[in-house]
Amino acid sequence: MTLLLLSGTGEAAQIARALAERDVDAVASLAGATRSPKAMALPTRVGGFGGEDGFRGYLAEAGITAVLDATHPFANRISARTARIVAEMGIPFCQVLRPEWTPEAGDHWVSLSCEEDAAEHIAEGSTVFLATGRSTLERFANLAGCRLICRQIDPPDRPFPFPNGEYLIGRPPFSVAQEVELFRKLGVDWLIVKNAGGEAPKTKLVAARQLGIPVGMISRPAPPCGPHVETVVEALDWVAGL
Repeated sequence: MTLLLLSGTGEAAQIARALAERDVDAVASLAGATRSPKAMALPTRVGGFGGEDGFRGYLAEAGITAVLDATHPFANRISARTARIVAEMGIPFCQVLRPEWTPEAGDHWVSLSCEEDAAEHIAEGSTVFLATGRSTLERFANLAGCRLICRQIDPPDRPFPFPNGEYLIGRPPFSVAQEVELFRKLGVDWLIVKNAGGEAPKTKLVAARQLGIPVGMISRPAPPCGPHVETVVEALDWVAGL
């Protein structure tokens, strides 16, 4: 067996370490969205596959016999393409999908079907903290009357797409105390996040709860058809059963 681990999450890093410890023949793949990603415990390739034909070619040339998708829950295009292609090629596939966040006592969440919906709820003049990544920033163009702050890991290689926005550089994880201090310092009125789930990214939600900051929660896209697991343990059990 040669396993391809599509990576980019904390779960993927944990799975990679466990596979390396068990001496499983596997290779990790990172999309290359972060310039200096943390080293994986497995041999790692960085960058895209060159479209559908390139992905098919890689699977064949590398002798991949199983694919475990531990990418971000919002990487739906990658996941959907992967699930479809491996099904066509008869390669076993499983996706790791950690549980979604759910509101707790004291939370003030507004469900958003897409980024553009945020403007229906946020008053002009608000300071909006965008914890959604830079790839979808253009979808917040209708928040022209607000101050926008987008946190990202790497220094930007281009200006913020709107004159009312700015980047904030920071590499996770962040503690609740750090997030509380940051939100107070910036005067954050709204927090916008994607419902990615996970414990480490949850600290910003706890900080918003403590400060009474409303949260715009962007709903997850539907996952592709195929088997899913929620935890690292379940993912490793799937690999062991191949």
